[in-house]
Amino acid sequence: MEDHKEHQNFVTIDVHAAKDMLNLDGYHYLDVRTVEEFNKSHVENAQNVPYMFLTEQGRVQNPDFIDQVEAIYKKDDHLIVACNSGGRASRACVDLLDHGYKHVVNMGGGYSAWVDAGFAGDKPPEELKTSCKFHPKQS
Repeated sequence: MEDHKEHQNFVTIDVHAAKDMLNLDGYHYLDVRTVEEFNKSHVENAQNVPYMFLTEQGRVQNPDFIDQVEAIYKKDDHLIVACNSGGRASRACVDLLDHGYKHVVNMGGGYSAWVDAGFAGDKPPEELKTSCKFHPKQS
Protein backbone atom coordinates (compact mmCIF):
# COMPACT_ATOMS: atom_id res chain seq x y z
CA MET A 1 0.00 0.00 0.00
CA GLU A 2 1.41 3.41 -0.87
CA ASP A 3 2.41 5.86 1.82
CA HIS A 4 0.10 8.75 2.56
CA LYS A 5 1.33 12.31 2.73
CA GLU A 6 3.60 12.52 5.74
CA HIS A 7 2.96 16.24 6.22
CA GLN A 8 -0.49 15.53 7.62
CA ASN A 9 0.08 14.58 11.22
CA PHE A 10 -2.97 13.68 13.21
CA VAL A 11 -3.48 13.04 16.88
CA THR A 12 -4.37 9.58 18.15
CA ILE A 13 -6.33 9.41 21.38
CA ASP A 14 -7.36 6.45 23.50
CA VAL A 15 -10.95 5.34 24.01
CA HIS A 16 -11.20 7.00 27.43
CA ALA A 17 -10.26 10.40 25.97
CA ALA A 18 -12.65 9.78 23.07
CA LYS A 19 -15.53 9.01 25.44
CA ASP A 20 -14.81 12.19 27.42
CA MET A 21 -14.61 14.27 24.24
CA LEU A 22 -17.90 12.88 22.95
CA ASN A 23 -19.58 13.67 26.28
CA LEU A 24 -18.06 17.09 26.95
CA ASP A 25 -16.33 18.69 24.00
CA GLY A 26 -18.85 18.58 21.16
CA TYR A 27 -16.98 16.01 19.09
CA HIS A 28 -18.77 13.78 16.58
CA TYR A 29 -17.97 10.08 16.10
CA LEU A 30 -17.29 9.15 12.47
CA ASP A 31 -17.25 5.38 12.08
CA VAL A 32 -15.41 4.39 8.89
CA ARG A 33 -16.07 0.65 9.11
CA THR A 34 -18.22 -1.16 6.58
CA VAL A 35 -22.00 -0.91 6.83
CA GLU A 36 -22.08 -4.55 7.97
CA GLU A 37 -19.64 -3.88 10.80
CA PHE A 38 -21.50 -0.72 11.80
CA ASN A 39 -24.88 -2.49 11.80
CA LYS A 40 -23.57 -5.20 14.12
CA SER A 41 -22.80 -2.63 16.82
CA HIS A 42 -21.59 0.96 17.05
CA VAL A 43 -21.07 3.92 19.33
CA GLU A 44 -24.27 5.78 20.18
CA ASN A 45 -24.98 8.69 17.80
CA ALA A 46 -22.17 7.64 15.45
CA GLN A 47 -22.37 8.38 11.74
CA ASN A 48 -21.13 5.70 9.33
CA VAL A 49 -19.21 6.46 6.15
CA PRO A 50 -17.20 3.41 5.04
CA TYR A 51 -13.61 4.15 4.10
CA MET A 52 -13.15 0.82 2.32
CA PHE A 53 -15.33 -1.90 0.88
CA LEU A 54 -14.68 -5.61 0.64
CA THR A 55 -15.25 -6.79 -2.91
CA GLU A 56 -14.62 -9.99 -4.81
CA GLN A 57 -11.43 -8.33 -6.04
CA GLY A 58 -10.33 -7.54 -2.47
CA ARG A 59 -10.40 -4.30 -0.52
CA VAL A 60 -11.08 -1.09 -2.36
CA GLN A 61 -11.22 2.45 -1.08
CA ASN A 62 -14.61 4.14 -1.15
CA PRO A 63 -14.22 6.63 -4.04
CA ASP A 64 -16.98 8.81 -2.57
CA PHE A 65 -15.65 8.89 1.01
CA ILE A 66 -14.87 12.62 1.16
CA ASP A 67 -18.09 13.61 -0.62
CA GLN A 68 -20.12 11.47 1.78
CA VAL A 69 -18.40 12.95 4.82
CA GLU A 70 -18.93 16.47 3.45
CA ALA A 71 -22.66 15.72 3.18
CA ILE A 72 -22.73 15.16 6.97
CA TYR A 73 -20.00 17.32 8.49
CA LYS A 74 -18.56 20.77 7.93
CA LYS A 75 -14.81 21.21 7.67
CA ASP A 76 -14.66 22.95 11.03
CA ASP A 77 -16.62 20.22 12.88
CA HIS A 78 -14.69 18.25 15.50
CA LEU A 79 -14.44 14.59 14.48
CA ILE A 80 -13.30 11.43 16.24
CA VAL A 81 -12.57 8.93 13.47
CA ALA A 82 -12.58 5.21 14.22
CA CYS A 83 -12.72 1.86 12.47
CA ASN A 84 -12.39 -1.62 13.95
CA SER A 85 -8.77 -1.49 15.11
CA GLY A 86 -7.20 1.71 13.79
CA GLY A 87 -5.80 1.17 10.28
CA ARG A 88 -8.62 2.47 8.12
CA ALA A 89 -9.28 5.36 10.51
CA SER A 90 -5.64 6.45 10.31
CA ARG A 91 -5.83 6.61 6.51
CA ALA A 92 -9.21 8.35 6.70
CA CYS A 93 -7.77 11.00 9.04
CA VAL A 94 -5.01 11.79 6.55
CA ASP A 95 -7.53 12.10 3.71
CA LEU A 96 -9.82 14.33 5.77
CA LEU A 97 -6.97 16.62 6.78
CA ASP A 98 -5.79 16.74 3.15
CA HIS A 99 -9.29 17.90 2.18
CA GLY A 100 -9.42 20.76 4.65
CA TYR A 101 -10.89 19.25 7.81
CA LYS A 102 -9.22 20.97 10.73
CA HIS A 103 -10.29 19.10 13.88
CA VAL A 104 -9.78 15.39 13.26
CA VAL A 105 -8.50 12.83 15.76
CA ASN A 106 -8.00 9.09 15.40
CA MET A 107 -9.35 6.79 18.13
CA GLY A 108 -6.53 4.33 18.77
CA GLY A 109 -7.58 0.71 18.86
CA GLY A 110 -10.88 1.51 17.14
CA TYR A 111 -14.24 0.06 18.06
CA SER A 112 -12.58 -3.10 19.37
CA ALA A 113 -10.83 -1.04 22.05
CA TRP A 114 -14.14 0.73 22.80
CA VAL A 115 -15.78 -2.65 23.41
CA ASP A 116 -12.80 -3.93 25.43
CA ALA A 117 -13.05 -0.85 27.67
CA GLY A 118 -16.64 -1.81 28.50
CA PHE A 119 -18.22 1.21 26.78
CA ALA A 120 -20.47 -0.76 24.44
CA GLY A 121 -22.95 -2.16 26.93
CA ASP A 122 -23.63 -5.50 28.54
CA LYS A 123 -23.47 -7.85 25.55
CA PRO A 124 -20.47 -10.18 25.32
CA PRO A 125 -17.65 -8.72 23.18
CA GLU A 126 -17.98 -11.49 20.58
CA GLU A 127 -21.51 -10.25 19.85
CA LEU A 128 -20.29 -6.68 19.35
CA LYS A 129 -16.93 -6.95 17.65
CA THR A 130 -16.13 -8.11 14.16
CA SER A 131 -12.89 -9.61 13.00
CA CYS A 132 -11.02 -7.12 10.87
CA LYS A 133 -10.72 -8.25 7.28
CA PHE A 134 -8.76 -5.14 6.35
CA HIS A 135 -5.40 -6.03 7.84
CA PRO A 136 -2.73 -6.62 5.17
CA LYS A 137 -1.83 -10.26 4.78
CA GLN A 138 1.43 -11.18 6.44
CA SER A 139 3.94 -12.97 4.25
